[in-house]
Amino acid sequence: PGVAQAAVEVLEAAGWRVRVPDAPVCCGLTWISTGQLGVAKRVLRRTVDVLRPYLRAGTRVVGLEPSCTAVFRSDAHELFPADDDVTRLREQTVTLAELLHEHSPGWQPPHLDAHALIQTHCHHHAILGTAADQAVLAAAGVDAEFLDSGCCGLAGNFGFEQGHYEVSEACAERVLLPAVRQAAKTDVILADGFSCRTQVEQSAVEGRTAIHLAELLRAGLHDDTVPARPEGFWATRPRPPGAVTRWLAAGLVAATGLASVAVLARRWTR
Repeated sequence: PGVAQAAVEVLEAAGWRVRVPDAPVCCGLTWISTGQLGVAKRVLRRTVDVLRPYLRAGTRVVGLEPSCTAVFRSDAHELFPADDDVTRLREQTVTLAELLHEHSPGWQPPHLDAHALIQTHCHHHAILGTAADQAVLAAAGVDAEFLDSGCCGLAGNFGFEQGHYEVSEACAERVLLPAVRQAAKTDVILADGFSCRTQVEQSAVEGRTAIHLAELLRAGLHDDTVPARPEGFWATRPRPPGAVTRWLAAGLVAATGLASVAVLARRWTR
């Protein structure tokens, strides 16, 4: 939730009115990635039903998780090529950086005197592009180093599955994890993808956690020193859940999607 909270604060500071969907909605990627397209289509249909009034009003949908954002920009339209609302979803979905750089005239980012190592999520690289992110970071004064690391290795559920651990770690050890280990304590590790942040936290150096662009920009709003490990959820990570909690959580996973990874934004009327 910390990423969404940071994004809301940054967007409001940039002059946007922000609405987080009231109903739990999901992009459907969980089912797309495992070939369950029938379920994915039902999930996406429910999501579009919730977002329809906003889409028809021209509201931007801001995706904070690259994989979810990529579904709205690509997979959803492929699954529903003749649906006008899905077409609107594709055309009105933007990343945080795109909304700030391309659709917020007059916006100036807070100055950030920081060196950042950026791990680009696979879907961000393949579908969304990083031009807007580079422009926002440059305007903020960040010395941004985009790592030529490819996949972080976790890749959604891949790295969690039995038999995949060695491959997952080998991918991460090619570029990403050595770069994190060699980074100065004052360097920011930036990764918009949840999988990428998880891989860094669990595999790199104890106490090092990657943060989202929204969290970096929020730190700039408050003139905060960007910590190597952010406060909030990651700083107070709960203990592994017991069996009963895991069983209950399994039924809730699909209901947490867009509410935590995307927000809706409309420009203030001035």
